[in-house]
Amino acid sequence: MSELERRIDQGTGREPADIVLKNGRFFDLVTGELVASDIAICGDTVVGTSGSYSGKREIDISGKIVVPGFIDTHLHIESSLVTPHEFDRCVLPYGVTTVICDPHEIANVLGTEGIEFFLASALETIMDIRVQLSSCVPATHLETAGADLPIEKLLPYRNHPKVIGLAEFMNFPGVVYKDPVCMAKLEAFQGSHIDGHAPLLSGNDLNGYLSAGIRTDHECTSAAEAMEKIRKGMHILVREGSVSKDLHALMPILTERLSPFLALCTDDRNPLDIAEQGHLDYLIRTAIAHGVDPLAIYRAASISAARAFGLRDRGLVAPGWRADLVIIDSLENCKAETVFAAGREVTHSLFGTRKPVAPVGLASVKARTVKAADFGVPATEGETSVIGVLPGKIITEHRRFRLPVDGNQTTVDFERDILKVAVIERHGKNGNHANGFVQGFGLKRGAIASTVGHDSHNICVVGANDEDMAIAANRLSDINGGFVVVQDGKVTGEIALPVAGLMSLEPYEAVRDTLHHLRQAAFALGATLEEPFLQLAFLPLPVIPHLKISDRGLVDVDKFMLIG
Repeated sequence: MSELERRIDQGTGREPADIVLKNGRFFDLVTGELVASDIAICGDTVVGTSGSYSGKREIDISGKIVVPGFIDTHLHIESSLVTPHEFDRCVLPYGVTTVICDPHEIANVLGTEGIEFFLASALETIMDIRVQLSSCVPATHLETAGADLPIEKLLPYRNHPKVIGLAEFMNFPGVVYKDPVCMAKLEAFQGSHIDGHAPLLSGNDLNGYLSAGIRTDHECTSAAEAMEKIRKGMHILVREGSVSKDLHALMPILTERLSPFLALCTDDRNPLDIAEQGHLDYLIRTAIAHGVDPLAIYRAASISAARAFGLRDRGLVAPGWRADLVIIDSLENCKAETVFAAGREVTHSLFGTRKPVAPVGLASVKARTVKAADFGVPATEGETSVIGVLPGKIITEHRRFRLPVDGNQTTVDFERDILKVAVIERHGKNGNHANGFVQGFGLKRGAIASTVGHDSHNICVVGANDEDMAIAANRLSDINGGFVVVQDGKVTGEIALPVAGLMSLEPYEAVRDTLHHLRQAAFALGATLEEPFLQLAFLPLPVIPHLKISDRGLVDVDKFMLIG
């Protein structure tokens, strides 16, 4: 008997279903009702609801509610600091059964080798990992990346079963002003899904950007910005990650009326925050606690997300739909008690059925050795540009201050929380080193450094003195990438991320525990940011307004040019 015939027979009740969830209720995302019903599953598909079924295996879920599996519509698995296999094991138990990832971070380091690693992993994970082909490698001409992916290198992957389309098109000036490289990629993917990335873009420039066939955006930081984009046909991905926290600002748009045009995403979320708060389940219960209609937020987490990305087989608890199901205690708490991924109950043994995928990029940190003198900033007359950090945002401000001078050198200013920041090229291309100043980290001593530096992932270091900054930067080469904390000439905390300088080879539990100690080491320096390392990682991101720093110097993102 074919699988199709089995589904029909089990759906009609002529044959016992493979699995039946009995005595519970499911959340009908069409009507908003909680429906008392058995749920019959055949293979990977729901075949029966709104009735009574017998099954080869019957599971009593009395008092529980079944909702569709959650879909994270935009994230970089690399930012979880673990491999796709460990991300699968970490996040799937929270009810996230599908993720749409952009391997943009590893692609900027390793090129197609990084994309192939993700595609191979996606074929093995229990969670359904879908991949968007990284559209901006390098992201801009204002930084040094480890790779270059013109359209010719992307096209061979276009028809891969795990590929959805073209990932976030961050170079929005390149779209608006018709950069030839951008045009080639957009032309090749007309008619396919193209993800957007357009922070603060509005008016006619937004119209031009959308005219390129771009359909989504996860960079909205206000309800007004989101509403303009929704009115112009965009599907808004409401983001709440470890650094970028936009959920509260966007709650006014999380309504039943607008829910068909909304989805949820995390973008960048680390294992420590997942362990302490959760994943998409955290967004759901937080929204409901602040008055959002459960129907609106659960739609955004599943059916609306599926439709936005052309995943026509999932997002409802209904016959003929993929059996991605989450059994929760209540709509308000959204605590996943049991998860089914394509009809398979998620257990420890299920993860053991996956084939391993060999790691890549284990020697990708090729930075030159630096010394304290390399971090000197010559004194100048007048004001100095300073990157102003906004906690919980990846947008930064362009601030200007008269800074203290010691001899012929401009120095830090602890009273105004102004420290040094440097970016050091680490791909072995040119040895670039740029210095600047940043306000908002709170450090009173020492330095923190990272090889996670969006988007090109050069070494980024923030510090209170040049000596500790040099030690921290050099230590990253010793451990093949990661995060480092240095105080008084000694390394007081570190985590090695040898997979392209972005991901650990350790289980996610070990990464989570190490991140806790690392955070405490940063706090011992005086760090005031909730997530100092991921905030550090966004300082070199020259596609997010307003002032950033790359290995080539300070970047005025509004003018899209180097200024120092």
